[in-house]
Amino acid sequence: MSPTPPEASRGRARQKETCVRRHRFAASVLTAVGALLAGALSATSAGAAPTPSPTPASFAPEQAAKGFWTAERMRGATPLDMIRATPGSFRAPASPAGEETVVRPTAFPQAGGPWTGGGAVVKTSGRVFFTFQGRTASCSGNSVTSTNGSTVMTAGHCVKYQGSWHTNWVFVPGYDNGQAPYGQWSATKTLATDQWAASEDINYDVGAAVVAPLNGKTLSQTVGAQGLKFNGGYNKAMYAFGFPAADPYDGSKLIHCSGNSSKDFLFSKDHSLGCNMTGGSSGGPWFESFNESTGTGLQVSVNSFGYTFLPNRMFGPYFGAEAKAVYDKAQVS
Repeated sequence: MSPTPPEASRGRARQKETCVRRHRFAASVLTAVGALLAGALSATSAGAAPTPSPTPASFAPEQAAKGFWTAERMRGATPLDMIRATPGSFRAPASPAGEETVVRPTAFPQAGGPWTGGGAVVKTSGRVFFTFQGRTASCSGNSVTSTNGSTVMTAGHCVKYQGSWHTNWVFVPGYDNGQAPYGQWSATKTLATDQWAASEDINYDVGAAVVAPLNGKTLSQTVGAQGLKFNGGYNKAMYAFGFPAADPYDGSKLIHCSGNSSKDFLFSKDHSLGCNMTGGSSGGPWFESFNESTGTGLQVSVNSFGYTFLPNRMFGPYFGAEAKAVYDKAQVS
């Protein structure tokens, strides 16, 4: 898959990859940036990539056909290729090898491990599945409080990438190794910040989805919802969650990181957090004021990308006015 054309921003060009990593280029030196895009791609049909669609701030996706997302197909939405080698780029460093270590959730900071604390987060967070350029793909997402009770927050590239809005988009809260204990929630509309929809600006990698009711109930009636906070500032104690599907993870369980966040001191306006989650965790929620006992917090960001030269560090967009505009539009849809 070919990268998108570089786009100018602050005197540098950025080039993005379609698998679980994406590259950014500084003006004076070619620097590869690892991303968590789509977490995974596995071929389901042959053919050329679709013609890029227009870039409105929202899109009514083709609803997933009943039965399309089988347990096998969900498990199969894993990384096809970590990074496509290109001249001058560096392969994204792998997370530490070896067995995952089960950790107590009270370990703070936590670089990455299965969430064993229970609480609301095990139901509000989940995996996102969709079709991207004829391939099955996955991300993460989270159910949030909303007027319609049907709003999911995720990353911008988890709803649109390389000019195309994803189709067959479903949210599977509480995903458990191919099982959907609370059902599969099909999107009726997906949205992104105006900046992401227009030019896929990494600083505004925020997306949302409105999902249809299931069995006569809304999403929040079924699994609950987490609160949000906008313009909350930087340098906070954060908890990040997601379903990484690239080695050493396999997408089968909810993983978390925790620690004191900071502001990206390099190229973006994003939050930064020590975290070894890999592809597939994109779109998973970041919380401040997180209560380990209840599994609740205020969502202030989503997993977005990582720099290849800074292993085991995650970056997430700042929830400012642009993110609030997406949320406001989604919750009344």
